[in-house]
Amino acid sequence: MRIAVLLAASILVAGCSQSTGGESSPTALTPITPSRTTGSAPTAPTTVPSAAPAADVPIADAITWIEAAPPVDAADYHIALRSGTTTELPDDVAFTTPFGTTCMTDAKHGAPALACLVDLAEPPPRPPDVYGQWKGGWVDFDGSTVEIGSAHGDPGRFGNGQGPELSADRSLSFGDYRCRTDDTALLCVNYAHHSAVRFSDSGIDTYACARQTTPPAGIGVQYVC
Repeated sequence: MRIAVLLAASILVAGCSQSTGGESSPTALTPITPSRTTGSAPTAPTTVPSAAPAADVPIADAITWIEAAPPVDAADYHIALRSGTTTELPDDVAFTTPFGTTCMTDAKHGAPALACLVDLAEPPPRPPDVYGQWKGGWVDFDGSTVEIGSAHGDPGRFGNGQGPELSADRSLSFGDYRCRTDDTALLCVNYAHHSAVRFSDSGIDTYACARQTTPPAGIGVQYVC
C-alpha cells in the first residue's frame, strides 16, 4: 500500500513539469484580469448656466439658478436715484436690471410687496373699466398672486426714481424674496409661497402660479399662485 502511494506521488510531480535538457521549467500561469468595480462612477458636478433659464423649466430649476449667484449686500439697495438726487429708503429695497427693468418694495402701503416696471413688447391692453393712467408694464408680485398691468394716477413708489443696478452675476435677498438677473431676464422667488416670476421685455412668466383668473377691476392679467 505504501509503495502505491509513493508511485502516485511520483507520477503527479512528473506531470507538473517538463524536462528540457535535464532541467525542469515551471508551468506558465494565466494572468488574472481584475474584475470591474460594481460601484457607480463619480458624478461630475452640475454646472449652473450663466444665462437665465427658460420660462417653462420647473420652479426648482429657477430657484437653483437664482441661488447659484453670490449675494450682494442688501444695505446698498435702500436708496432711490433720480436726476442726481438720492433718496434714502430705510424700509424698502430698490434695484434696476441691466436691461432696464426697475423694481421696488413698498413697506408703507403693505402688499403687494414687490413691484417692477417692465418695458413689455406686448403689454396687456387697457381694460374698458379703467380710469387714470394705464401702465401695462407694471407688475405686482406678492408671492400669492402676479398682476400684470394696472392703473396709477401718479408714479407711486417709483416717484423717487429707481434703485442701483443689480449686477448680472449677483443675487439680492430681501424679506421673503431673492432675485437674480442676466442681460435679458430677471427671476425672483418668494420663499414663503414657493412661487417665482420671470420678468423680461418679451413677457412675464410664472412658476407655480400657472392658474390665470379673472382679474379684479383695474388689473390687466392676474395669476394665482
